Amino acid sequence: MSAPTVNRARLSGAAPVHLSRPAPGIIAALFCGYLCVGLPLPVIPLFIHDTLGFNNLVVGLAIGVQFLATVLTRGYAGRLTDQHGGKRSTLQGAVVCALAGLMYLISAMPGLSPMISLAVVVLGRLVAGFGESQFVTGCVSWSIASVGPQRAGMSMSWTGIAMFAALAVGAPIGMLLYQAYGLQAAMIACIAAPLLAGGIASFEMSYTNPAGERLPFHKVIWQIWREGLGLMLQGVGLSGLTAFASLYFAARNWGHAGLVMTAFGIGFIFIRLVLGSLPDRMSGYRVALWSLVVEAIGQAMIWAAPHEVVALAGALVTGLGCALVFPALGVEVLKRVPPANRGSAMGAFVAFLDIAYGVSGPIAGVIAGQFDYAAVYLFGTVCALLGAGLVLAARSPQS
Repeated sequence: MSAPTVNRARLSGAAPVHLSRPAPGIIAALFCGYLCVGLPLPVIPLFIHDTLGFNNLVVGLAIGVQFLATVLTRGYAGRLTDQHGGKRSTLQGAVVCALAGLMYLISAMPGLSPMISLAVVVLGRLVAGFGESQFVTGCVSWSIASVGPQRAGMSMSWTGIAMFAALAVGAPIGMLLYQAYGLQAAMIACIAAPLLAGGIASFEMSYTNPAGERLPFHKVIWQIWREGLGLMLQGVGLSGLTAFASLYFAARNWGHAGLVMTAFGIGFIFIRLVLGSLPDRMSGYRVALWSLVVEAIGQAMIWAAPHEVVALAGALVTGLGCALVFPALGVEVLKRVPPANRGSAMGAFVAFLDIAYGVSGPIAGVIAGQFDYAAVYLFGTVCALLGAGLVLAARSPQS
């Protein structure tokens, strides 16, 4: 059905026409925009630690502050999406993410003191958090609206593929640019990627959530806190990979830190491609339970790794486990709120993941300082097992 036909159906009050799969333009825009998250992941910790000379706690705080900004603005992003549609939120977020890349670029200018450079990096992380909040909430809700709630699990699987493909590709590219040309080259890429995403998104049709009663954001959170907490515990493992894998590998004299997120992304994308529709076909709680157990196994492999290849295999297994937690619990989240609140529900749900990233980064920094980098992944193992226990307790009897 053509775009004018769809628009006429909406104006006449007919039921919205949904696609059988998420709109390719939305997925492509999400991939390009999320590169600005993947590109600096292995770079900023090394820049802060090795170039500016700050300790592990500062590294964890600088990485985690982005997610603090993100969680504090998820309510705004959810309201924006519910009221004006995911396309509007996506475009706004892309522009703000490009501004964050500009802040990173400024931090690497010659002549700045380490403290000033660190302050500009932190400002950039805050701006990136605000941009990511709008961009990701918009894209995820926009994608779900394009296919309808009956295919929400598949939609979230595809948006997750786009995001973690961007992480898998962006992290080694960012490391390559940093090693070959310095921080400036990697940060120019961080500016270009979200601008490209905005250009792609601008040509895609806007899909919106149904009209109806809109709950206050705090009531939405109350409806979905159990699922959100399970997602938060899952996010600890990924946080440890993004913040400390490069330093962990350097401490062990292992030379392929840039492949950690690639290994994670391969496992993640494989499960999403093969089993991405599973949460739409069976209990989301059951899928999440076993996924968290697999994640715990992957984190334990990294913790106990005697060789680099075992650590990379652990990152792969962690990706296998993390793959379906978000869509599995996300399907259950959408069942708990009225249709007009789906944007806010997804914003609140993802906010729990932001909390995991924001809190676990500094905690992992303290753990690494008191013990060693390997202990960060023991922490991730314990959190994944706690998440599995929470999901087991929260799921309904018929699940």
